[in-house]
Amino acid sequence: MMDLLSSYSFDLPEELIAQQPIQPRDASRLLVVHRKEGKWEHRNFKDLPEYLDSNDFMIANNTRVLKARLLGHRLIEKNGVEVQGGEIEFVLLEEIQPHVWEGLFHASARYVAGLRFEVPLAAGGALQGVLLRGVADSRVGTVVAEFDQDPIESGAGVLPLPHYIDRTEQVGADGCDDEVSYQTIYAKKIGSAAAPTAGLHLSEAVMNELQKKGVSWGEVTLNIGLGTFRPVKEADISKHVMHEERYEISSDVAERVCQWKSLQRRVLAVGTTSARTLESASQIDKQGKLRIASGSARTSLFIRPGAYSFRVVDRLLTNFHLPRSTLLMLVCTLAGKDLTLAAYQDAIKKRYRFFSYGDAMLVL
Repeated sequence: MMDLLSSYSFDLPEELIAQQPIQPRDASRLLVVHRKEGKWEHRNFKDLPEYLDSNDFMIANNTRVLKARLLGHRLIEKNGVEVQGGEIEFVLLEEIQPHVWEGLFHASARYVAGLRFEVPLAAGGALQGVLLRGVADSRVGTVVAEFDQDPIESGAGVLPLPHYIDRTEQVGADGCDDEVSYQTIYAKKIGSAAAPTAGLHLSEAVMNELQKKGVSWGEVTLNIGLGTFRPVKEADISKHVMHEERYEISSDVAERVCQWKSLQRRVLAVGTTSARTLESASQIDKQGKLRIASGSARTSLFIRPGAYSFRVVDRLLTNFHLPRSTLLMLVCTLAGKDLTLAAYQDAIKKRYRFFSYGDAMLVL
């Protein structure tokens, strides 16, 4: 039976899209969904430790958001001289080799190989780039560009806040510092074009309480790119193709998770990216035992209802996601589609804050 994209739609009042992070970061609301009972309850995020104990192993994505958004101009030749043309935007997704990056590109002109552009530097001068591959040559709508210097070390980029967060009039409005707020407190390995937003709620105080409860902690890395936030456009979601993202799991975490599951204890993924990482690296061997491959690999795993059963993740801490998104579909796979969408409707009714800087959901 076809799973229609339209069945993952919901109407969200624009004013519920959080434009600023709540302060402090653990002051958000928490919608707790109880799968077995088919119900939910409204709590505060600081109440999270009440639902966890020494049988829970939390796994979080420790990726760090890089200043991946480059804003500049096309370079065009006019009367034998190279001058600035229309505005461009390049979002860095993955470094293929030194100074060569795959990314998303926006400009008024066609995105063809050979297009040249530049991004101004605060210290003067400019970062220059040229498209080696345009969208016309790409299966997933990305481009590849070569830069004349390291685009990260040059300082040309700015933080790539989601498109629904408006900073055109006020940067850091209401005392908000996005460079702090849009990173988890445990972010370590730089490489993402977006934050693992479920972890933004975790404060030192909450993590100390979790530790007192005997909750175990582990970290994986998934560099968030197009696979996580690329919109689904196919009416039949089974036809959607996920863009690959790179992840890494240490041998210590892989071994600990396998041992934990063998004792029939619970694994709680902090965010959909942690969940996808764990599930991508897992398999059940011929003896029926869970195995998790350590090391670095790439994943294009699309977790959706009716097509995937979780092998590792038992519980999930997540945010409220965009309608029709692969992230919402992942939550529906774990919690059940009807229950998830009903909980979302109640969250809208109760005026929860949505998306990256919004409130949280705990699926038990």
